[in-house]
Amino acid sequence: MNRREIGAGAVALSGIAAAMLASPAAAQPASGSRLQAVQQAGVIRFGTTGDFNPMSFRDPASRELRGHQIDAARQLAADMNLRAEFVPTDWRTLINGLQANQYDAVFTGTSMSVARAMASAFTIPWGRNAFVPLVARANAARFKDWPDLNQRGVTIGTNLGTTMEQFVQGALPNATLRRVESPARDWQELLAGRVDATMSSLIEAAFLTKEYPQLVSILADKPRNPIPMAFMVAAGDPGWLTFLNAWITIRQASGFFDEINTRWGIVQL
Repeated sequence: MNRREIGAGAVALSGIAAAMLASPAAAQPASGSRLQAVQQAGVIRFGTTGDFNPMSFRDPASRELRGHQIDAARQLAADMNLRAEFVPTDWRTLINGLQANQYDAVFTGTSMSVARAMASAFTIPWGRNAFVPLVARANAARFKDWPDLNQRGVTIGTNLGTTMEQFVQGALPNATLRRVESPARDWQELLAGRVDATMSSLIEAAFLTKEYPQLVSILADKPRNPIPMAFMVAAGDPGWLTFLNAWITIRQASGFFDEINTRWGIVQL
C-alpha cells in the first residue's frame, strides 16, 4: 500500500464522516450518535482483550499492546484524526462493555455468531477464520479425525464466552468441555496436561504451534465452522455501523487488510 492509496483512503473517509454528520440520522444528540460523540471527544475507545496473539496481545518487554487488531484500530483512529484509547476487557464481558458504553467498538479478533449478533451489532467482515483442534504433539496419533474428539473420556478446553465454546457444545457433545475464564487461556491447560485438546482458530493455532513446538494443530486440512471475522459495536446506532462498514470497504480496496494480514501471519480461508 503506497502513500497515495493511504491519502486517498483518508480523504474518502473524511467525506463520508462529513456527509453522515450532515444527514438527519446523524443530527442526533451525542448520546444517540456514536460517530458524532467520538469526533467531539477527539478519541475513539477500543475494547480489546490483549490475550489473543497475533490479534491483540501485550509485548512481553514493553507491555504495550500489539497485534493485527491493534494496527487496525490505530489506522481507523488516524483516518478519523482521533486519538486511539484501548480499554481492557475479556471475552466473557465483551458485549456488556459495549452496552455499558465502556468503549466504542471491539477490536480484538471477534468472529461472528448468532448469539453475539442477538446482543450487539457486527460490521461487515474483514476476513474469515475456522476452527482446528490443538493437542500435545505426543498425543497427536490419538486423534486422526473429528469423531475421535467427540468421545467420552476426551476433555476439550475453551475460553469462556468464545465462539469455540459454543462450537464444542454443539459439534462435540460427547466430549467433556472445560471452560477457562480470562485472563487464563485454554491452551495453558493443554500445556499443563489438564485437557486432551483445545479448540483453536487457524489464526491463533499458527502462532501457538510456532511458540510452543510441543503443541500441534491437527486436522488443519479439515477445519470446521468457517466463520466471518468482524468488529463489534453496540446495537442501535446505524450511523456508526454504516461509517465503520465504509471504512472497512475503503481499507480493503486500498490493500491495508492484506498488508496487516501478511504482517501478522494471518491465515485466511
